[in-house]
Amino acid sequence: PPITLLDVFQDHVRRRPLQPLLLFQDEVYTYEDVERRSNRAARLFSRRLGLQPAQTVAVFLPNEPTYVWTWLALAKLGCPMACLNCNVRGRALRHALAAARADLVLASPGERLPPAAWGGDRGGGVLRG
Repeated sequence: PPITLLDVFQDHVRRRPLQPLLLFQDEVYTYEDVERRSNRAARLFSRRLGLQPAQTVAVFLPNEPTYVWTWLALAKLGCPMACLNCNVRGRALRHALAAARADLVLASPGERLPPAAWGGDRGGGVLRG
């Protein structure tokens, strides 16, 4: 079977949990920190949002550590992730969201995504924060 980035990450968690993985501004996150946060996010996505394997999730988050553990959480759940550029707006964003055909959009607090832009008529939803 092919080796995924999730497999590589989890191998690093086992072998070097306290080694720094991310440096963001003045914050340092170890492999163990990111593993713990991604597990917490996966539980939240599964329990509160009812995410199931193969459900596509569009992610509209800035380039911050949250993006990393969100991606890992979705990978752990078997949910494909459609990465949306958080700097895109208007027509380009509507096109990206339509192309993603996502069941759910994860967005930063304060982002305004009208239901027509992300296919709200298909029963999807937007989770902020």
